[in-house]
Amino acid sequence: MAVNEDQIRDVLSTLIPEGDDQDIVSAGLVSGIAQRDGMIQVSIETTPDRVPEMEQVRQAAEQALKGLEGVKNATAVLTAEKPQAQAQPQPQPQQPPQQPGPQGVPGVGALIAVASGKGGVGKSTTAVNLALALSAMDKTVGILDADIYGPSIPRMMGVTEQPVQTQNNTLLPPSSYGIKCMSMGMLVDEEEPVIWRGPMVMGALQQMLTEVEWGPLDILVIDMPPGTGDAQLTLAQQTKLTGAVIVSTPQDIALLDARKGLNMFRKVNVPILGIVENMSYFVCPNCGEESHIFAHGGAQATAEKYDVPFLGAVPLEMEIRETSDEGRPIVASNPESPHAQAYKPIAEKVLAGIDAAAGAQAGPNISFE
Repeated sequence: MAVNEDQIRDVLSTLIPEGDDQDIVSAGLVSGIAQRDGMIQVSIETTPDRVPEMEQVRQAAEQALKGLEGVKNATAVLTAEKPQAQAQPQPQPQQPPQQPGPQGVPGVGALIAVASGKGGVGKSTTAVNLALALSAMDKTVGILDADIYGPSIPRMMGVTEQPVQTQNNTLLPPSSYGIKCMSMGMLVDEEEPVIWRGPMVMGALQQMLTEVEWGPLDILVIDMPPGTGDAQLTLAQQTKLTGAVIVSTPQDIALLDARKGLNMFRKVNVPILGIVENMSYFVCPNCGEESHIFAHGGAQATAEKYDVPFLGAVPLEMEIRETSDEGRPIVASNPESPHAQAYKPIAEKVLAGIDAAAGAQAGPNISFE
C-alpha cells in the first residue's frame, strides 16, 4: 500500500525540537516532501545556531518514516533558507566549525567520476562501456547514476527491477552484466519528471552512495550529471573521489565546457585521470571513408595543453548507439567488435591512473640501512 503525504505529515507532527513547544509541521519547518514508489525525501528548515538539536530531529524523522508500511527508505535533509524570526545578538568571534572531509564508500576501493561539461556528448554511454571494460579486466565494478533529473543507466544497462530493501534498511542494488547498478530511474517511472530542489537532490545522492550495499567493489563508476552545478560540486567535495574522467566531443564548443569541468575538479583537488574524445570520427559503412563530423583531435590537444592523459578516441558508430538504446552495451553484446575494443585501452589507462593515485596517497617508502 502506497504511503501518502498526509501520512508523512502525521508522522512528522510527532517530532518536537528540544526547547520548542510546537512540532515541526505546526511550526512550518517542513519545507518539502516528495515520495515515489516507497522512497521518501523530506526537507526540514533550520538555522545555523540550531543545527545540533535539529540534527536529532532529522535522524528521528528518517527512522519514523522508515517505520511506515510500504516505505523502502527515507531521507531527511536540513536546509537554511528562511531568515531567523528575531534579531540575534552579535556573536563573539570564534573558530569556524570543522567541516567533515570527503568520505569514501564502505567496501569500495576506488570511486571514479565520469563527467562532461555539457550534455549530449555521450558521457553515460562512455560510463557504461568503461564500467563493462573494467569488469572484463577481472575487476568488481558498480555504476551509480548521479543524474537525478535525467537518469539513463537503467535503460542503457537493461535494468527493469527495483533495488531490494534489506533488514538493516539499506538497499541491495540490482546487477546487470555483472555490474551493480543504482539510479533514481529505478525508483520512478521512466517518463516521470523528478521535480526536486537542490537539497532533496543532494539527499538522494547521499542516500544512493551511503545507504546502498555497494561492497565489495574494486571500482564504483559514478555517471555524473552534465555541467558544473551544485550537485557536481557537492559530490566532488563530499565524496572521496579517486579521480575523474572527462568526456567531450572534438568540437570547440564542447571542449570549452569540458575545460570548465576539468578545472572544477582541479579546484577541489580531484585528480584528472584523463580525457576521452567521443564521436571522434565516422567510418562510412559503404565506402570505408573516415569523416570528422565534429572535427577531430580537439580532446587530445586539450589533454596536452592541460597536462592530463589522453585516454583515447571512440568513433561515432551506429552500433554503439543502437546497443545502448536497447540495453545491450557494445562492450557486453559484441565485445570483439572494433567499436567495443576502443574502450579497452581507455579502461587500461584508467586503471593505471587509479594505481598512480593510490600510490600518491600512500606516499613514498622510506627505508633505513
